[in-house]
Amino acid sequence: MTQRTSTPASAGTALHEPGAEFHPDRRFWAVYASLLVVMFLSAMDQTIVGTALPTIVGDLGGAAHMAWILTAYTLAITVAMPVYGKLGDLVGRKNLFLVAIALFLIGSALCGTADSMTQLIIYRFIQGLGGGGLMISSQAITGDLIPPRVRGTYMAPMGAMFGIASILGPIIGGWLTDSVSWRWTFWINLPLGVLAFIAIFLVLRLPSSRLTSPIDWWGLGLMNAGAIAIVLMATWGGNQYAWISPVIIGLGVVGLVCWGLFGFVETRAADPILPWSILTSRTFIVSTLVGMLAMGGMIGVLSYLPTYLQMVYGYSATTSGLLLVPITIGMLISSILSGVLVSRTDRYKIYPVAGPLVAAGAAFWLSRLSTTSPVWQISAATFLMGAGIGLFFQLLVTVVQNALPAKHLGTATSGNNFFREVGVSLGASLIGAAFSSGLTSNLTDRIGELARSADPAVLGTLAQFKDADTSSLTPALVNQLPTALHDAVASSYADALLPIFGWMIPLFVATSVIALFLPEVPLSQKTAMEQIAEAENEAESEVNEPTPREPDRAEEPTEQEPDMETAEQESAADAER
Repeated sequence: MTQRTSTPASAGTALHEPGAEFHPDRRFWAVYASLLVVMFLSAMDQTIVGTALPTIVGDLGGAAHMAWILTAYTLAITVAMPVYGKLGDLVGRKNLFLVAIALFLIGSALCGTADSMTQLIIYRFIQGLGGGGLMISSQAITGDLIPPRVRGTYMAPMGAMFGIASILGPIIGGWLTDSVSWRWTFWINLPLGVLAFIAIFLVLRLPSSRLTSPIDWWGLGLMNAGAIAIVLMATWGGNQYAWISPVIIGLGVVGLVCWGLFGFVETRAADPILPWSILTSRTFIVSTLVGMLAMGGMIGVLSYLPTYLQMVYGYSATTSGLLLVPITIGMLISSILSGVLVSRTDRYKIYPVAGPLVAAGAAFWLSRLSTTSPVWQISAATFLMGAGIGLFFQLLVTVVQNALPAKHLGTATSGNNFFREVGVSLGASLIGAAFSSGLTSNLTDRIGELARSADPAVLGTLAQFKDADTSSLTPALVNQLPTALHDAVASSYADALLPIFGWMIPLFVATSVIALFLPEVPLSQKTAMEQIAEAENEAESEVNEPTPREPDRAEEPTEQEPDMETAEQESAADAER
């Protein structure tokens, strides 16, 4: 067990009378702003490098290892999540959060100084080790400071911040690469990160503990080994290796075996990295499945919409990114709305049920588009998808935190995010593989048809691409093609991507059906710190309570009236259980 040392309460913790209305003060807002900043930086660094990759490869070389610049960061985040979650519950979150910020900043600074691709990949891994802590600690600290009843209102901007950062990342990365240097795509983290570090160090006050229990190294190792295998399978499948290749199949088998052993180990560990009570909780299982399916579908779709906008409509990379801003606006509006409504009504189950259905409607709209559809329809459909996802995305974290014991807040949060990150990787990779396969097939068929054309201009252009791979097609090059060839390429992209949007419809509907099994547990009006303190006080009272004296028979009443207050409390406790 761990020994918890109390820290004097301050305004920075936003402690309040249990059951009273939550009133944040200026110190709380300073902490909350810092949480938003670090969440933004962590999410942005998953996408900001994408537009800078060609320049980075041109400067450092090592094109064969280019994908590892993105994969190293994703893997590090996935590996770090359960560590920060569990240790945060055991020893306190403030110092771990500061360590995560420091690692992220050190990694960012080093990335900007890299002289080779190998160095950059190593530095990106260090950066990701900090980035995973930023995500988990931000959400867990929010749980420490804010009661579940109103937590949705404050979690909503954090979810929107994730979406904003993911979309702005490529735009900012492209601008910095073109105007200054690709190295500033990493150095941009430093000023905001340093300010957040100082604010957290000075203002945040959280209880700390001394670690005295053994760490579940076997559970941690198997959990991360399984995740690494699955993420690599998703990353390499359909790219470096065919999906049916021994490497990909082997990675899938290794991942499943590791996770199977992980479940077995957790039933026997003294202090498991992810307790069996969490893994078997219906709330945790349903919330995690809903998050994995919904985010996997959304990220998979959004990953390839910019390519579609560039190839079919001829927009620049920056413009195509800006056209996806509506999805962030939709997420922000709907997440704040659902958070406020949950705070007022104490009812949340309707949102994970209704939200995926709204997203399914958006997917249907996208699937009905054509190469001649006005671009505003794409932005409107993505707005609708963002609104659907935003209705429940951040609520899932609050629901998990509320349903499980407060002492496991960080562990439950990291577990939920851990499996959702795996779902996002799988969704993006599977949709990417389907898109690439369809595109290659469509281009082959349509260019083959044009080869039989009698137009000399078309035949002359086709001759330039006779031995070319589809990867040689760029938006600028496509825009310069003769009309017939341009239309063939645009139609190939449309026919490859738009049907995938149709596949998302049953996925989102299935997500809604799964959400029907989500229990609706009353939201507590106490913060996690208050719940932990209350549980510790009750345990201490039970230990110190003297054994009642056996009454003399002469003193025993012949008939005892029931204690109505005690009976009511016991009935309420039984009902809650």
